[in-house]
Amino acid sequence: MFTKILIANRGEIACRVIATAHKMGIQTVAVYSEADKEARHVQLADEAVLIGPAASRESYLVADKIIAAAKATGAQAIHPGYGFLSENAEFSKRCEDEGIAFIGPRHFSIAAMGDKIESKKLAGSAGVNCIPGVNDAIETPEKAVQIAQGIGYPVMIKASAGGGGKGLRVAFNDKEALEGFTSCRNEARNSFGDDRVFIEKFVEEPRHIEIQVLGDSHGNVVYLNERECSIQRRHQKVIEEAPSPFISEATRQAMGEQAVQLAKAVKYQSAGTVEFVVGKDQSFYFLEMNTRLQVEHPVTEAITGLDLVELMIRVAAGEKLPITQADVKRNGWAIECRINAEDPFRNFLPSTGRLVRFQTPAQTMFQGNTDHLFGVRVDTGVQDGGEIPMFYDSMIAKLIVHGKDRNEAIAKMREALNGFVIRGISSNIPFQAALLAHPKFVSGDFNTGFIAEQYAHGFRAEDVPHDDPDFLVALAAFVRRKSRERAANLSGQLPGYDVKIGQDYTVVVLGAQGHNSHKPVHVDEFRGQSGLANIQVGDKTYAIESHSRLNDVRISGTVNGQPFTAQVERGTVKNPLVLQVQHNGTRIDALVMSPRMAELHQLMPYKAPPDLSRFVLSPMPGLLVDVPVKPGQKVQAGERVAVIEAMKMENVLFATQDGVVKSVVASKGESLTVDQMIVEFE
Repeated sequence: MFTKILIANRGEIACRVIATAHKMGIQTVAVYSEADKEARHVQLADEAVLIGPAASRESYLVADKIIAAAKATGAQAIHPGYGFLSENAEFSKRCEDEGIAFIGPRHFSIAAMGDKIESKKLAGSAGVNCIPGVNDAIETPEKAVQIAQGIGYPVMIKASAGGGGKGLRVAFNDKEALEGFTSCRNEARNSFGDDRVFIEKFVEEPRHIEIQVLGDSHGNVVYLNERECSIQRRHQKVIEEAPSPFISEATRQAMGEQAVQLAKAVKYQSAGTVEFVVGKDQSFYFLEMNTRLQVEHPVTEAITGLDLVELMIRVAAGEKLPITQADVKRNGWAIECRINAEDPFRNFLPSTGRLVRFQTPAQTMFQGNTDHLFGVRVDTGVQDGGEIPMFYDSMIAKLIVHGKDRNEAIAKMREALNGFVIRGISSNIPFQAALLAHPKFVSGDFNTGFIAEQYAHGFRAEDVPHDDPDFLVALAAFVRRKSRERAANLSGQLPGYDVKIGQDYTVVVLGAQGHNSHKPVHVDEFRGQSGLANIQVGDKTYAIESHSRLNDVRISGTVNGQPFTAQVERGTVKNPLVLQVQHNGTRIDALVMSPRMAELHQLMPYKAPPDLSRFVLSPMPGLLVDVPVKPGQKVQAGERVAVIEAMKMENVLFATQDGVVKSVVASKGESLTVDQMIVEFE
């Protein structure tokens, strides 16, 4: 067994590998860029080596620097994690040539599965179901239309070297096939340096279901059940679960057996994933094989009780798999939510900056430890006070829960999201909460088009309706009353000027453009020492008991005997008296006042914010890649006016109305801050 391994990655996956290595008594070496010098994975590792500037192409993607770091520290093996060099056949072979074990598949297996056209041919010869289509590169748009007509619309036009949703178009007619082929080819050439494109049948109401496989160097291969990954936004997974609520036992077995056939055909060693598209009739077809550890591997670990990272390390060290297919368990139900640094209310724009607060929900399952079942686990590469840089992926954590069945897992996930405190940047937690509460998700009635169909016009605050909004009002009153109780007990108050507590309040829920709602509240009983209060909101009574402190953002307790976790925080930039209350993805900004003060507050005039419609402002920190407009140019609504690069994504800003450009304030190549002016209209 190895005594020291290097992790050629960053963020949560680097921390995840370090956890298992330490459990096995193996020392670890982290590599880091200049942007990651204070990162969590650097602090957790036994040693750390600086490998270059912030940009991935100058650090994490430079094989020579990784190899040199391994040699300098005496690391006998390299774990690539996912992304970066994890599916680079040349890097795998280079490690082998340098006498360093690659904790992943052999280079020939990576190469065989890395080309989408060749991998489909190989899968077909191995007896794996493949989607009807033409797997040879297509040369002209006219030929693409002819092939699409032969297969039958709709068809999917895909780049051979594509991935992550890039180089992919769906065409429903000749016109879309013609245009889709051209744009797909251009995108593939620019993104991957490979403009080969192929066409296949588009499966309607498709589900994305994948099989986890595990092979060793002795010819043994097993499959570890499936993962349901159909909840996707723009081809990026958002929620994963295991098992799938859709497929039958017969389909599960057939998919697993075909995945094993394919793995054996390429002499696969290590953990890998065979992805399938599954139709509404449970017909399934091979998509691709990911020759690495998947982001969503923890849900498989939860239901099988296996540590996939440990098994990868053992296989790389030449050991046989310790399990057979008959030993593979399927215990309970696991769900994973990807926690991303993005603002769902602003079209999921990346959010970077300082993590002012980062408090995870209480964990009962841990990285590298699969002994504790039916609990909560957080895999993350960030911490309180850490910086979220703009150079890397937006995912900052993975929240995993394991329940006895799917309903229990959903309930646990909703409660865990309530207790996940992130401040300083925006996160997609409200969006995750909305998905988990959606009736179609709860019933298991969804496919890969779910998010696009249900949130066709983007995500708004009203898309997260609370099943009992008055509870948020009662909780605001509870916290305010508790703070008044504490203030009244402070010594040294002047006679006649001491704090009056009172029992009647008005909770003013602040709305857009001054449209506030007023809720009369009566605190019928309050026992501060026991943390118990009976609060009346209209005809409802909420018996709230909580022993959380006033300065705690996360509040837990019971309401009418039922446990709850919520977040309450005092003050905003605009108003330090506001209480922000969050629960089940819904947030209210509230002022808790005496009834007389609320009457006076209603008389206050509404001050409208300044009109900024003439300006195009940067919604995030990032690099200004392009400004395709000039002073004096007429621009129509919907035309692109700027392109900003942040977190490995290009974000296009469009004109919201017709106008004439007065001036271009920012220059191409400039690093922008939030709300920095880019273009001004007349």
